[in-house]
Amino acid sequence: MSWGHAGPAVGGERYARAALSFLTDPGDPVLGALLECAGPDEVLAAIASGDPNPARSLPSASSADGRGARISVAVVDRAVERWRARLGDLPPVARLAAWERSGYTLVCPGDAEWPTQLDDLGDGRPVVLWLRGSIDLRFACLRSVSVVGSRAATAYGSHVATELAADLAGQGWTVISGGAFGIDACAHRGALAVGGCTVGVLASGLTFGYPKSHAGLFAEIERTGMMVSECAPERAPTRPGFLVRNRVIAALSRGTVVVEAALRSGAINTARHAGELNRAVMAVPGPVTADQSAGCHELIRECAATCVTGARDVIELVAPLGEVEPGPSREPAVPADNLDPVTTSVLAAVPRRTGRGPAAIATLAGVDLDTALRCLGLLAAAGHVERCDQGWRARTI
Repeated sequence: MSWGHAGPAVGGERYARAALSFLTDPGDPVLGALLECAGPDEVLAAIASGDPNPARSLPSASSADGRGARISVAVVDRAVERWRARLGDLPPVARLAAWERSGYTLVCPGDAEWPTQLDDLGDGRPVVLWLRGSIDLRFACLRSVSVVGSRAATAYGSHVATELAADLAGQGWTVISGGAFGIDACAHRGALAVGGCTVGVLASGLTFGYPKSHAGLFAEIERTGMMVSECAPERAPTRPGFLVRNRVIAALSRGTVVVEAALRSGAINTARHAGELNRAVMAVPGPVTADQSAGCHELIRECAATCVTGARDVIELVAPLGEVEPGPSREPAVPADNLDPVTTSVLAAVPRRTGRGPAAIATLAGVDLDTALRCLGLLAAAGHVERCDQGWRARTI
C-alpha cells in the first residue's frame, strides 16, 4: 500500500485510517459522523485509550453545553466499545508493509487517486479503499457504468450482460461490478474479452477474495483493471456487508444498469443507492414470465429506471452532453423484419463479435456458398454486417 512520504508510522493519519478499516464495519454512520469533526488519529486514540467515556475527547459528540453535537455521547461510547473488541485484530506495521510489497495500495480521501464521487455518500463514505490492480481508479471511474444483476442468471441474462459490458468497454467505458456469480461475472468477462477496463468491488477483503472460485477472474481483472474493497484485506464477507458494498458500486459510476434481478435481489439495492445519489438508473427488460426479471420490470414500472436494451441506450443517459452522435444514421438501411427468409437465415448465422467465414455461415444457414455470399453482400450494403479479420460479423447498432 502507498503510505506517502509520512510512512506507516503509528499515530499518523494514514495508519489511523488503515487501522479503522480493521476495527469498524464498512459504512458505519457513527464513524462517518465522527470523522467529519475529528481526525482519524483522534478517533483511533479514543478507541485505544481504554477511557470508559471516550466520547468526551471527541468533538463531534460533545460540546461545552451539550448542544451542537452531531451524535449523542451514549451512541459514541457504545460504538467505541464495539470497536475496542477488535483491537486484537490490528496487524503490526510490518504486516502492512508486507501487503504493500505484494501489490496492495491504500487510498484515502484527499489522495490523488481517491474517486471524489464517493464523497457523495456523506457519513457513509469509505474510510479507505484497499486496491490491487494496474489502473488509476479515479481516472477510470470518470467514464464508468455499473452493470449488476442476479447471481442465479439465466442464459438470456448472461448473454445480455456479456454483450452489454463488451460494447461499453469497447467504446471506452469502464465496467464496474461486484465480482459475484451470475451477471456480475459476465459483466467483468465481457469487458475483459474486448481488452476493456473493468473494476471489481468486493464485499470481502481482497486477500480473502470472495467468492473463492473467482480467484482466476480477479487475477485477470488486476492485470488490466482494478480490484477494490473498503474491508481490511483478510476480512471475510458478512451478509449485511454485501448490501453495504453496493453503495460503493453505485457511487463510483455515472449510472447503474440492472440486467436481470428478482424482486429481492441485491442488484435492486444497488439501483436504489444510485437513485439516491442522483445517478442514472437503468434496467434491461426480460420475459414477463421470468422471476429473474421481475425486479427489473418493477424498477421500470415505478419510473425509478429507464428501460435500456443495449450500450447505445446506456451511453446516451450517462455520457456528457454533446458526446453521443445522433443515432438514426447507424440504423440499417433495410430493417431486419423486411428481409426475405433466406437472407434472414444467413444473418442469423453471422456472429456479433468474433467473426465467421462465409463457408461456415453457409453451413449454419443451410444454403450453398454462392447464396451465402450473395446474401452477405446484400446484408453489408444494408448495414447489417461488416467484414473483419475472421470473415463476417454483425454490426453493433
